[in-house]
Amino acid sequence: MRLGVLDVGSNTVHLLVVDAHHGAHPWPAHSQKAELRLAERIGGNGELTKAGADSLIAAVEQARDAAARLESDDLLAFATSAVRDAKNSSRVLKRVREETGVDLQVLSGEAEAIMTFLAVRRWFGWSAGRLLVMDIGGGSLELAAGIDEEPDVALSVPLGAGRLTRERLQGDPPSAASVDGLCEYAETVVGKVAPTLLANGWDRPVATSKTFRTLARLAGAAPSGAGPRVPRRLSRTGLHQVLSFIRRMSSSALAEIDGVSPGRAHQILAGAVVAEVTMRVLGIDEVEICPWALREGVILRRLEVLESS
Repeated sequence: MRLGVLDVGSNTVHLLVVDAHHGAHPWPAHSQKAELRLAERIGGNGELTKAGADSLIAAVEQARDAAARLESDDLLAFATSAVRDAKNSSRVLKRVREETGVDLQVLSGEAEAIMTFLAVRRWFGWSAGRLLVMDIGGGSLELAAGIDEEPDVALSVPLGAGRLTRERLQGDPPSAASVDGLCEYAETVVGKVAPTLLANGWDRPVATSKTFRTLARLAGAAPSGAGPRVPRRLSRTGLHQVLSFIRRMSSSALAEIDGVSPGRAHQILAGAVVAEVTMRVLGIDEVEICPWALREGVILRRLEVLESS
């Protein structure tokens, strides 16, 4: 069957259309993105602005039409931290439903961690043993660990790269004091959940999603053009070198580096800080990069539901 998955994130609205059935590899048939930066359209009152909601509706309409044109059998639409954190999220979701016919579901941070863990488990298989999965998004950091397809531990903390850039980094490039302050804050937050993760243990630490992929590329990993099956890793030593380099660069200079998305360049530093702190606090020397993440997890879970119905 052909499934459309619409991911409304903090930075982008991403439609992925795949051909898949239970027990088979989901094969991408179409991908399109709209960079809305919804998290930056949250006003001082904590609500998504009208302009932000209007842009979201337009992007959802385009994705809906593309999925229909490609004859998708189903469209799974979900939103993460940007919509989840907006105080007017219920009104925005109602507008989306009434004006586009798309039922946009908000995932909790824990659900994100669980779905992402499923995708990573399927990618690496049972031989990977106990997994630790890390995912730095725009609004939150998801962490999950376990031996099965359902993690034993699934956590979400407010350490997203976009959120921290807005709230804790001043200047472009940011001042040394604000970067040091961010490091201290991240250490405190990760330190609170570290005992739970360490008690669970893992055999294989894995990182996924755009921020980690970009950091791995900056540290010398293969470019995206080499394909998803090329092994990619990110060491703490390499990450420390990247962090030392980029903390002195403006976002415009970062955007010119191969492998850095111009739309995300301004938040790469915050992502690097969170990645380095998380790896250091958990005692991780190197992570493997998994090309599958939340969207693939949603697809896999949907196929399971269809199979059992």
